[in-house]
Amino acid sequence: MDAPAPPPQPAEPRPPRRRDRHGRGMRGPVAPPQVPLSATRAETFRDLVQDSVERLERRWPQLAEVDFVVLDVPRPSTPDDPDEWHDAESVPLGSAVAAAKDRSARIVVYRRPVEIRTKNRDERALLVHEVVVEQVAELLGLAPESVDPRYGQDGQE
Repeated sequence: MDAPAPPPQPAEPRPPRRRDRHGRGMRGPVAPPQVPLSATRAETFRDLVQDSVERLERRWPQLAEVDFVVLDVPRPSTPDDPDEWHDAESVPLGSAVAAAKDRSARIVVYRRPVEIRTKNRDERALLVHEVVVEQVAELLGLAPESVDPRYGQDGQE
């Protein structure tokens, strides 16, 4: 029998492909980063909250000291935790936590419950603003109408 063939020597590593197997260039992103198509739902929602906060900060400058947070869903409640919800009938859309010695006041808007209750971006923007106004009113101890005179009116802007 003939001697076994020597194992093939590894070839030099190939440079990265510049073209696909059909001779066309490599595909790029579907949309550039600055186009809204590439923004995630969470980023878009965060922008809606930020827009609402900026509108209210013009009227209430003390809101600059408040932390506005977006969470996906509220945590399940425990009787020991006064910051969370306890009502089994409904899911909160937001919550307000007063300032303490070691932390500033915080307003939380829950993304998924708000998204589930709205059909389109305009409805979502309106509901987000209402939730933010309600939580700011609770934090300041005022009526929502005094925080934003247009509260509760359709077609705010």
